Amino acid sequence: MAIPFVPRIDDAPYAVAEQMTPLIQRVIAKNPSKFSYHGTGTYILGTKDVVVIDPGPELDSHRDALHEALAGRNVVGIVVTHCHSDHSPLTAWLHAETNATRYAIGPHQVYEGFVEEDDHDPSEDDPEEKKNESDEERETIDLAFAPDVAVTDGEIFLTTSEFSLTAVATPGHTSNHLSVAMDIDRALFTGDHVMGWSTTVVSPPDGDMRQYFASMEKVIARRDAILWPTHGGPVTDPQPFLHAYLAHRVEREKQIVEQIALGNDTIPGIVKVLYASIDKRLHRPARRSVWSHLRKLVDDGVVTTSDGGAPRLLGQYQLAPR
Repeated sequence: MAIPFVPRIDDAPYAVAEQMTPLIQRVIAKNPSKFSYHGTGTYILGTKDVVVIDPGPELDSHRDALHEALAGRNVVGIVVTHCHSDHSPLTAWLHAETNATRYAIGPHQVYEGFVEEDDHDPSEDDPEEKKNESDEERETIDLAFAPDVAVTDGEIFLTTSEFSLTAVATPGHTSNHLSVAMDIDRALFTGDHVMGWSTTVVSPPDGDMRQYFASMEKVIARRDAILWPTHGGPVTDPQPFLHAYLAHRVEREKQIVEQIALGNDTIPGIVKVLYASIDKRLHRPARRSVWSHLRKLVDDGVVTTSDGGAPRLLGQYQLAPR
């Protein structure tokens, strides 16, 4: 089922506070990458007393644009959807400038003893791409961030004279992922849980495909009128978009099982088949999402690891005996 991605925003200006609705402005950081698309969209909600969602990366041009956009306004809250380094790092600067309360579900979870496997495939190297690769080309984690207030699912955690915000816990992309419901216009700010331009990477150990499925069902059931992702344009017809988004995950899971049944028993091998038409720069994050699917499938008893151990990025897999 094809996902009806929203029109591309390649021509959206950087470092400019765009007026999206009477109460919503968006400032896009100039950090385009395979993860962040055109860049990170920081949202400013309200007119005089304002709330900032996802201050964004440590980028001078973005910091200066936010400084200008917020001049003369009272920042009453800073909301972080999750702790990837294109979302939360500028929170420290903004908090120091405004003393506004920082809201999130919590800091990024640390996994003691987890050993990262190197899934590098030399056959996918492109000298030009390698030469231009930077930290922004990798989805890194902001371990320095912690909220002042840890919000809980369903909590109306911030109210101004113009709107109120409700926490919608949407774990999956990360364990602490937060979406934010705004009562005006029945709007939902979805962070990276739902993006306008692409599907979301679900990367273990913090990313969890079972949680992601449940969070998708939860957002579908909400029936919001508009979605505002951090990357990509607004989704103005959410229901068909969300159903297609979830159906894509279900179909991908079926395809993974089919590949294993055919004897294609490693994650790199599966990705080479299922993502053959996709830019090879995206194969490494794709491998991590396939790994997350396989962790779920092993838990479901559909698939087993060939060595009987825990599902590994570089492990081998087979169908579970019936």
